[in-house]
Amino acid sequence: MAQLRFHWDFFGPDGPTTAEHFLKHVDEFCARAGVSGQQHWIRTQGVRTTATLECDEQYMAVVRDSLKPKRAERVLEG
Repeated sequence: MAQLRFHWDFFGPDGPTTAEHFLKHVDEFCARAGVSGQQHWIRTQGVRTTATLECDEQYMAVVRDSLKPKRAERVLEG
């Protein structure tokens, strides 16, 4: 099954700290909602920090509707 990446953006000097804290809540949500096999990370570029969650496409609706990401993308398979 294809993988999806969901992204949330945080801005300013507190962006990295806020993004890390947000991902703790994402972990809690994934455990509660049964989202398995997920990975997440943050990336900082200038004043923007992006928190990313990667998971199987089967979880698209629950992640999209509950966590309301700013954008998403499908990861192309090998």
